[in-house]
Amino acid sequence: MTVRTRFAPSPTGLLHIGGARTALFNFLYSRHTGGEFLLRIEDTDRERSTDAATQVILEGLDWLGLKHDGQTVFQSTRAARHAEVAHQLLEAGRAYRCYCTAEELKQMREQAIAEGRSPRYDGRWRDRDPSEAPAGVSPAIRLKAPRDGDTVVEDLVQGTVRVANAELDDMIILRSDGTPTYQHAVVVDDHDMGITHVIRGDDHLTNTFRQVQIYQAMGWETPTFAHIPLIHGADGAKLSKRHGAVSVLEFREQGFLPEAVCNYLLRLGWSHGDLEFVPMAEAIRLFDIVDVNRGAARMDYAKLTHLNGVYIRQADDERLTKEVLQRLAHRHELSLGAVAAGRIRALMPALKERAKTLVELADAAAFLARVVPLPFEPKAAAALTPEAKLMLRDLAPALAATDFSVPALDAALRAFAEATGRKLGQVAQPLRAALTGSTVSPGIDATLAALGRDESLARIAAAAA
Repeated sequence: MTVRTRFAPSPTGLLHIGGARTALFNFLYSRHTGGEFLLRIEDTDRERSTDAATQVILEGLDWLGLKHDGQTVFQSTRAARHAEVAHQLLEAGRAYRCYCTAEELKQMREQAIAEGRSPRYDGRWRDRDPSEAPAGVSPAIRLKAPRDGDTVVEDLVQGTVRVANAELDDMIILRSDGTPTYQHAVVVDDHDMGITHVIRGDDHLTNTFRQVQIYQAMGWETPTFAHIPLIHGADGAKLSKRHGAVSVLEFREQGFLPEAVCNYLLRLGWSHGDLEFVPMAEAIRLFDIVDVNRGAARMDYAKLTHLNGVYIRQADDERLTKEVLQRLAHRHELSLGAVAAGRIRALMPALKERAKTLVELADAAAFLARVVPLPFEPKAAAALTPEAKLMLRDLAPALAATDFSVPALDAALRAFAEATGRKLGQVAQPLRAALTGSTVSPGIDATLAALGRDESLARIAAAAA
């Protein structure tokens, strides 16, 4: 059997972090088993579904590197097939036409609530003769659900779960206007797509009992289910905007690498010993859905940020340079030609050691793309005292005499400090302010080398003037 999983989001909003983790688990399980990972856009809610939301979902999955197999299936294009199956159930006596009006259904609900019962359809059209149908009422089609026994699901994460069939009513599968309900469309689509494993959030567990009844009514093989726990905030409450970023593309804008986000999401509810750093290839090798925990996972942004810093330090310098240049491009005071790109690329090994996000990395690299005169942070301006400016004028010839390699610059700085009776920091800090406009940068010798002879001397002269 070829394992087929699917991710089936509704395009009514952003791709949230919980949905991204669901997609990741489906992707990993299919790749781990040598199967297929399919994508279905459940856009049957035409009033709320938008093309823009669909594009956001596709963009988010692409950014995360979760490539699906085959063509994307749009549920809205399959309405005729959904109706066909509903009528097959009708002809087989496993469904029936319901002529209840909206007013009757409202009264049914209100009476049940008043009597302390759960509001359920009372089955009044289940066994009635269609000849009794009122004139001018278009019927809905309801599933003739079993009334005795239990519906049982053997869930790979939750274990054996069951519900008494007496607790489930005869749900509508085709509305009176001929459109399918979510519960029905999902089953038909999963069957036709050959889905073997339905991996989704445990908030869908109650839906599963109803959907299993449709599989059974059609005589179709039921897929294996795995309902994964939801993601909560650090306070245990449902994850929301107040906890921080909740959509995938927000994390991209905040400077997180997709592989770091995937690694972190993997560890939200799944574990392999004490392993924390799990690159994608290793995740595919190790992942099994049965290892997912039942309890809700808690989002810890500090841990994600730390992990992102680990991935940044291991990332390719050329890739990071491109990321930084893109983030700096909107700053009009910056010069982003090949010269600036070369400086950033040269200093990247040192820059990325301190950065935890691409935003921090871009901010740290911005000075390399600026032109004289530099803007100075208050602490940097304070470091450029009259005495410091005189020192910089004296230092410039010593630096100019070197070949501007890191070792030569380091030696020249140490020799100048010793010759003038200063500590190295007393030389380096005003020099750093002159070169960068701030008091924080990578090693001053590496910074000088990245800027190059002409630019370094020009910045020193401008600061000393």
